[in-house]
Amino acid sequence: MNANLASIAYLISGVLFILALRGLSSPVTSRRGNLMGMIGMGLALATTLLTLWGGGALDVTTLALIIGGVAIGGSVGAVIARRVHMTAMPQLVAAFHSLVGLSACLRSTPPPPTTSTARPA
Repeated sequence: MNANLASIAYLISGVLFILALRGLSSPVTSRRGNLMGMIGMGLALATTLLTLWGGGALDVTTLALIIGGVAIGGSVGAVIARRVHMTAMPQLVAAFHSLVGLSACLRSTPPPPTTSTARPA
């Protein structure tokens, strides 16, 4: 997948995420908002996989990490969604938003510097 097509696909998925948030603001449109969010995430994931595959960077480790993340996150989300009562939904959303913020902070921190054992010539 070329960079222009990938950028357009990511832009569309971003718009779908925004529409999902808008749809989730009302009980009447929440199903449609949830569907838009799922389509946006599927499009973003497919774009990532196709971009990696097209560039020859999709190896077994990368694929396992992506599948593992989707499986673990989906399983935890499904269990939590089944156990939480509707009256506790605002607290659940706040907790999930905190996790999103934590992941953004962890993702933005630089890796520790590496030490080189090679001696200068």
